[in-house]
Amino acid sequence: MAPQRRGPPRVPEGSRAAERRRANSTKKDSLPREAQTPCLRTVALAVSLAVVMFLLWNSLQVEDDVAEVVARRGEVLEGRFIEVPCSEDYDGHRRFEGCTPRKCGRGVTDVVITREEAEQIRRIAEKGLSLGGSDGGASILDLHSGALSVGKHFVNLYRYFGDKIQNIFSEEDFRLYRDIRQKVQLTIAKAFGISASLLYLTKPTFFSRINSTEAQTAHDEYWHAHVDKVTYGSFDYTSLLYLSDYLEDFGGGRFVFMEEGSNKTVEPRAGRVSFFTSGSENLHRVEKVLWGTRYAITIAFTCNPDHGIEDPVLT
Repeated sequence: MAPQRRGPPRVPEGSRAAERRRANSTKKDSLPREAQTPCLRTVALAVSLAVVMFLLWNSLQVEDDVAEVVARRGEVLEGRFIEVPCSEDYDGHRRFEGCTPRKCGRGVTDVVITREEAEQIRRIAEKGLSLGGSDGGASILDLHSGALSVGKHFVNLYRYFGDKIQNIFSEEDFRLYRDIRQKVQLTIAKAFGISASLLYLTKPTFFSRINSTEAQTAHDEYWHAHVDKVTYGSFDYTSLLYLSDYLEDFGGGRFVFMEEGSNKTVEPRAGRVSFFTSGSENLHRVEKVLWGTRYAITIAFTCNPDHGIEDPVLT
């Protein structure tokens, strides 16, 4: 009998199915391990990006209680005025007919001081503050009294530096300072319908430089809400001339008029003049500066000639 031809040994069907399952399982297990590193990198990158975006959004949304921006940095305002009822703060002081506020409010203009003038007067501030500066976030320079922040204290720069002051400032610097003060005075008088001759410059009138450095003394805590008439007494009209730009030179640092449920804010812009009556009708504060450096001048006026001060003179 011829020998029978035999094929390969038969393997039970169950065994082949088991081998296929083991092979497939090995492939499935190896794919995730190969893709694991780039996958984790992608997740980490996404999380980092989300954190950065949140921090950026949070820095731009500094104050969620600000309901309305009355003057945006990108606007050029010929004049915007908001009248508000006068408080009783003025009743506790001697009244001067034709000057003591009976019409109260707040205004903003970008056409009184040019950006070029703002740059020039900012250089005056930079020169003066280069002589000192606070250890905290807020430094001041008062050309009238000579007060200058140095460390945790103040010095009189005219006495402290003596004749060297004439190598820092020029007669032209002081002339520009006086001209800008006069322009601001005329703007306030016109807005409130009073004679500019009845307004007197009063103290403190000063440059401020604010950055994000942590406060070291109470003088550095500029962000608390306050009323100028209560704080200083002599103030009847307050103005600020901004010398740097919000979101370009610094973040935070907006000026906020405090009103229950409807705070109003002014975004600084170089050359912008913000002015207001100094009583409780204009309770206000400045947001903390988060980055960069904010420059401004506070220029205050009184109706009481006994509280008036002269323009600074380079001697």
